[in-house]
Amino acid sequence: MTKKELFEQIKKKESFLCVGLDTDMEKIPPHLLYEEDPIFAFNKEIIDATADLCVAYKPNTAFYESQGIQGWTALIKTVNYIRTHYPEQFIIADAKRGDIGNTSAMYAKTFFENIEFDAVTVAPYMGEDSVTPFLGYPSKWVILLALTSNKGSQDFQLMKDETGLNLFEKVLQDSQTWGNNENMIYVVGATQGKSFETIRKHAPNHFLLVPGVGAQGGSLQEVCKYGMTSECGLLVNSSRGIIYADNTIDFAEGARKAAQNLQVQMAIELENRL
Repeated sequence: MTKKELFEQIKKKESFLCVGLDTDMEKIPPHLLYEEDPIFAFNKEIIDATADLCVAYKPNTAFYESQGIQGWTALIKTVNYIRTHYPEQFIIADAKRGDIGNTSAMYAKTFFENIEFDAVTVAPYMGEDSVTPFLGYPSKWVILLALTSNKGSQDFQLMKDETGLNLFEKVLQDSQTWGNNENMIYVVGATQGKSFETIRKHAPNHFLLVPGVGAQGGSLQEVCKYGMTSECGLLVNSSRGIIYADNTIDFAEGARKAAQNLQVQMAIELENRL
């Protein structure tokens, strides 16, 4: 999917919502545990209930890998289901990979050839040669960790060099020589607030993947105020706040209501800022 195609979907749906499919066997409604594939059964209902309200889905691969072969099978079935029934969706593998070049090349093959993801999250710590193998696929995206929403982000990401530049700013600067705003997105946590101004100083035209709205306390309005561009430039993710909004047999309806609440707010922000 190209940047233009993604923006067209955002305008059409009046939404820049990404639904995180962090499907935990211990949290899905108990009645689904009797299904042949409980994870896929849960995902399918969530997807069917929210597909018209969002532009992206983001399975966190750890939740699938932890279940072994059954988990990987559920992940593949989930991606194939989205591809078949909702081909307009942007599908992100939240895998946070990043290793020496030949290993990264195998990770890229996994997520771009063997499973048809549009994008994969990548950790930049090992530098250029750990990232560029993912950039060799036309119309595929690297989503690079920049300034994250977790408490530990301050341990390294806010360290300053001799010029006063934060480490996350150095990541933003240097990585733009590896890719461009047509194949690279940055992860910026919603809890970072006004730091979006600094992000936009270094990456004015890139899309940002923004976790942390909802369960982690990030403000959608603040994210839009400081982070939105003329092409929207945002994919705001909500995982637990949507998929676990209801734990009864009506869980899909609860997920839809939670997604719809965010979509309505997003439509207002788009109307006011674009």
